[in-house]
Order: sequence, then structure tokens, then C-alpha cells
Amino acid sequence: MRRREVLAGLGVAATAGLAGCGSVLGSGSGSGCGGDDYDVGMSASAFEPRVVTVEVGDTVVWKNTTQRAHTVTAYEAELPEGADFFASGGYESTDAARDGWLQNGGAIYTCDTYEHTFEVAGEYPYFCVPHERAGMVGTVVVEG
Repeated sequence: MRRREVLAGLGVAATAGLAGCGSVLGSGSGSGCGGDDYDVGMSASAFEPRVVTVEVGDTVVWKNTTQRAHTVTAYEAELPEGADFFASGGYESTDAARDGWLQNGGAIYTCDTYEHTFEVAGEYPYFCVPHERAGMVGTVVVEG
């Protein structure tokens, strides 16, 4: 996908520009996971970027780039009409995903990924079940 190639190039340029800043930035996200094979990363309590824009039919890949377990869970009631619900763990509703988390269901562990293909234009708000209160929310904007 052309978008990932552009993002990978930007990542290389940003990394070169920040060389030597490790003591300021810390070991943060991406430590040990390697590769730019994802669209949205996960820090301790945030999706990075918080908003991602794609085209109808595109697949978004989330990658846990931290040591904490996370989820990707859609706000079911806020999805565009006709859109498929999505949640790591394969749950069929927001409530089921919340309940499943109590047994670590739907957990995305360090360096693991989750992906979903978006077939309907609109905005898709989502969150991480265990870190929602800390503000770990995001939006996928799908343009048609």
C-alpha cells in the first residue's frame, strides 16, 4: 500500500533527525518490535496516531509497541450505518469485548498486531478496554 511506503519513509527521516535524542525520548514505543508494518501503534495509554484516515476497502493494522496488553474495540453504537463491528478477540459487541477482557480476552500483547478492513465510509471511534479511562481512544476515518 502506497500510504505505508510514505509513512515508512517519513519514519526513517524522523529517526535520522532524532538520532542521539534517546536519552531525552526514552526507550518508549516500538522497543524491540522492529519494522514499520503497521498503521497505528500503541503506547502505554495512547493510540499513535490517534486519528488515521484510509480509503474504503483499506485494512488498518494496529501494533502493540509497548509492554502493556491492549485491545482494539469499536464503540458499537457510534459506527456508521451498515458498518461491521470490530474488536480484537473477535467479539461481536462492545459489551462482549468489555466482559471478555475480564479473562484477558482480546488482549494484544507486545509486538502483536490486530487488523480490520473497512468497507463503509465514515468515522469509526474505538478504544482500549483496560486503558479507556486513561484516554486511550482513537478514530479511523474512512473516505469513500
